[in-house]
Amino acid sequence: QVQLVESGGGLVQPGGSLRLSCAASGFTFGGLAMSWHRQGSGKGREWVAGVSTNGGITEYADFVKGRFSISREDAKNTVSLQMTNLKPEDTAVYYCRVWIGGIDYWGQGTQVTVSS
Repeated sequence: QVQLVESGGGLVQPGGSLRLSCAASGFTFGGLAMSWHRQGSGKGREWVAGVSTNGGITEYADFVKGRFSISREDAKNTVSLQMTNLKPEDTAVYYCRVWIGGIDYWGQGTQVTVSS
């Protein structure tokens, strides 16, 4: 079955960095685009970044452009999100997502808290 497992979240001070990882299994990872999303407390889930099947195309929400970088390593079935210059408003649960055959699959999420 499809599984997505996020890791790497934690507490970081404003201006700090974190690297999130998502380990995928149960599907042909290299053949599908992947994305990261987040959901802050009391807010809806929002798209953060996406990466194409071969990693050649990456896209970002305006609020993370220039600060976050998405990448994938198909040999390890992982997709990562490098986050720099973190802000308190980046505090959220971060999820990776894959869309397969009309079905959205999500991981359990990893909490990122940006606070001094």
